[in-house]
Amino acid sequence: MNQFSLFSSGIELANLVVSSGLLKLSWDKISELYTELNQSEEIRWKVYQQPQSNCIIVAFVVSPNCTKQLLEEEELVPSSSLPFFHFLRTEINSSFSINKAAVILFDSVRDQLSSFKDRLGNSISMIVTGHCLGGSVASLFTLWLLESINRPGTKRPLCITFGAPLIGDKGLQQAISQNLMWNSDFLHVAASQDLVPRFFISPYNPNAMEIDSQTGIYKPFGIFLLCSEYGCSSLEDPEAVSEVLVAMDLEIARNKPPNEQWHMIDYGAVVKRLMSTVSFKGISQLSEMIECPLQAGIVLQLQAIGLNRRQQSGASNLLIAKLEKCEKALVLKRKMVFNPFKKLNKRKEDMAKLEWYKKVSKSEDKGYYDSYKNRGLKKDMHVVTFKKSLTNYWKEMVAEVERMPQKEEASFRTRWLYAGTNYRRMVEPLDIADYYKENGKDYKANGRSQHYIKLEKWLEEAGKPLSSQVITRKQNVSASLTEDSCFWAHVEEALIQCKLLRNGQEEESTRKKLIEFEEYVMEQIKEYAVSPEIFLGGSSFMQWWKDYEQIVGTSYKSQLTDFMKSRLYQQYH
Repeated sequence: MNQFSLFSSGIELANLVVSSGLLKLSWDKISELYTELNQSEEIRWKVYQQPQSNCIIVAFVVSPNCTKQLLEEEELVPSSSLPFFHFLRTEINSSFSINKAAVILFDSVRDQLSSFKDRLGNSISMIVTGHCLGGSVASLFTLWLLESINRPGTKRPLCITFGAPLIGDKGLQQAISQNLMWNSDFLHVAASQDLVPRFFISPYNPNAMEIDSQTGIYKPFGIFLLCSEYGCSSLEDPEAVSEVLVAMDLEIARNKPPNEQWHMIDYGAVVKRLMSTVSFKGISQLSEMIECPLQAGIVLQLQAIGLNRRQQSGASNLLIAKLEKCEKALVLKRKMVFNPFKKLNKRKEDMAKLEWYKKVSKSEDKGYYDSYKNRGLKKDMHVVTFKKSLTNYWKEMVAEVERMPQKEEASFRTRWLYAGTNYRRMVEPLDIADYYKENGKDYKANGRSQHYIKLEKWLEEAGKPLSSQVITRKQNVSASLTEDSCFWAHVEEALIQCKLLRNGQEEESTRKKLIEFEEYVMEQIKEYAVSPEIFLGGSSFMQWWKDYEQIVGTSYKSQLTDFMKSRLYQQYH
């Protein structure tokens, strides 16, 4: 990676947010809501309609007395006890935890929010905002809204919190951060003098720390706008946010006692100062020349949030190095984000080439499975390249789906189910051919790739074809692919069993397996679920039939032997 092509834009992005007026607009509503909060209330929320616009602001505040009590609540609630957030779970990341205080407050207003949520339209622009624990509830409400933000044209909410504590563990962080669009829906404003945003990650709070770890059990997500009397900067990488929050805590501790009590920070004054800084501050100047743009940008960011303003020390150099690493990792992650649409046309070309190969092989009276298995011609060798690119694409696709939250995963699976099924039915037989060419045995148990298993499972979960569709399959059978992508694995196993019988091995168990294979094939034929190509003269299936016919003799009768001996397969098209 060319280091000179990288730079840190945290200050510019932070200044853009400040100058947009969104922070002032959000805090004004929070400030107004605080004046309406009754002494007996723990939490209050309100919807503000912006005049002459299709935008609403949903604000949350929690009483200061309640905040002081609940900030002591560091316990986490596991996702198994959070049914409303099960949609965040993924195949890879199946569990997460959320701060108990945030869950209690959210549950106390969830019925009201549910009624409001049901009335929302797709075209409404929404800012969800809150201060301190009110910000925690705002984050949970935004997450809940994201469950239904899968439809095209639906506007995404923007959550802006002020001085909110971290609300979840690494599992929650991963569930949100895996989706870059979700991660960008959260903007957390944290002032350097406010202990709440770093409370659950502070080195001075031993209950929040992991064993042998510099950072806590609680992990950040979203974009953080960190600010001090000197300016502000934004950070997106969660590891970088954790490192800087800890560094801010250590910096503040040099000037204030570590057991400092919570007091409410006036973010209205903070925002006003930031707006003034953006309007009148000149270009930042470094105390010394730094050739690397990325490192220079990080140093300026740290200075803007009140860190690294004195002469650089070993600790500050270590922090700069860690942030450089985080920034590079974030850039790489963005570049590697899997976008199936970008490569889709190329994969369509590969599938079209395999269709051509299938057609040519059929004209040679042996089918594409056996052409590939016994490959020797140039056209056969080209198929190896097509197969490899298609397999890499779909393996990456399946892995990406497994990282998605359940609701989004289901939607994605539905959109891509047809293409994934066609790929599996076309390409898996080629993998089976490779497997048995290398003298493999029991492909389904020992050789089958997980991505094929997943694609098949998704089809089953989507619902099997109705029996009435057999007529449609009969009409289209001549151009269809065999539905069971492991059909040729069954054929190869049957060939192996015939060989065992000829050699007088495992006679009883082998005959039983061959009868089961007969029944399986006949069921596929009745359902018009196999391609007529299996009956081509040079196919492995017809080779099996010749072997099996000799083994069972003329006196043996079954549905399949009658079908084959009477050559009814010639009418199967």
